[in-house]
Amino acid sequence: MARLARTAGLTDVQQEILKTVREFVDKEIIPVATELEHRDEYPQQIVDGLKELGLFGLMIPEEYGGLGESLLTYALCVEEIARGWMSVSGIINTHFIVAYMLKQHGTQEQKDHFLPRMALGEVRGAFSMSEPGLGSDVSAITSKAVKDGDEYVLNGQKMWLTNGGSSTLVAVLCRSDEGHPEGTAPHKSMTTFLVEKEPGFGEVRPGLTIPGKIDKMGYKGVDTTELIMDGLRIPANRVLGGTTGRGFYQMMDGVEVGRVNVAARGCGVAQRAFELGVSYAQQRHTFGKPIAQHQAIQFKLAEMATKVEAAHAMMVNAARKKDSGERNDLEAGMAKYLASEYCKEVVEDAFRIHGGYGFSKEYEIERLYREAPMLLIGEGTAEIQKMIIGRRLLEEYRLQG
Repeated sequence: MARLARTAGLTDVQQEILKTVREFVDKEIIPVATELEHRDEYPQQIVDGLKELGLFGLMIPEEYGGLGESLLTYALCVEEIARGWMSVSGIINTHFIVAYMLKQHGTQEQKDHFLPRMALGEVRGAFSMSEPGLGSDVSAITSKAVKDGDEYVLNGQKMWLTNGGSSTLVAVLCRSDEGHPEGTAPHKSMTTFLVEKEPGFGEVRPGLTIPGKIDKMGYKGVDTTELIMDGLRIPANRVLGGTTGRGFYQMMDGVEVGRVNVAARGCGVAQRAFELGVSYAQQRHTFGKPIAQHQAIQFKLAEMATKVEAAHAMMVNAARKKDSGERNDLEAGMAKYLASEYCKEVVEDAFRIHGGYGFSKEYEIERLYREAPMLLIGEGTAEIQKMIIGRRLLEEYRLQG
């Protein structure tokens, strides 16, 4: 076995894309990732390379200048990129969620206007649901949009916006009571707005401020920010899909793609941790032999490899289910939950194999050890995933009569 996490049934085109991405990761990302991460430096040269490869248009239909590939192809590419540096996979994830939402729910004018430039990486996407005081309770958002003639005026504060500074298009979820009578369920009075802005920090357009980057334990390089709207005026033709009240469903559809992405990231980070662990175990000697020859270490390696394989299989299944057009919230929730938990465990085992050196910033495993926890909360915590899984199981196994 040359490597773990192989995927059966791929086309020649898919295999060639993955080969190209893997070579790019090995040559352009892994050698510089730890240094850039320690400096919390945006990986502009890597991003430019991804543009040249056409990765920003991977899932965008060919009619809009993209490659028209499947979610599975995208997830496998994300797995490879996260294996090199998870932050880079975050840069393209939010971009693709917005592109997917536009493709699935946008008006024809919105698709024609945004997707060709998104495919080239000229327009870079981000999306924003969370707020400082609500956590996972999306229905409790307080950011509000009020109709004023041919425009909407947006006010509120958003949190945990990945690519907040570098993006030029943000899909923002707000309450929009206009057209929805009092007593309407909260999730039926939400609207997604397509907000165009300049890259950077500070006031990036009148009424919209992106404060500086949030300082994080890991997941560095990629900019994570707040978003503050104070009298932000948005034309009515920038309501996603052209109709208010559909924002919650549009966002949840995009989040299903995001959960497959997070599962793929978990698979990639876990695979890299395994590679580092199995390599170090063959180089480090104790009691006159490589530690890989000690049964205790072999048990760890066996458990790590099994978890990498299991998580990869569930991620692939979730992606293929979404590609088939079927509902995949159960599979996506399971894949995200398992892959993120297994990633944490595999990284910790690799850290233990490294012994004291794992605590040194000179070793790559130190970076992975700080990155893995983000996957436990990104796109919904483990508890949220278990709620989704449990509800769906009860739907499938409901007693009759």
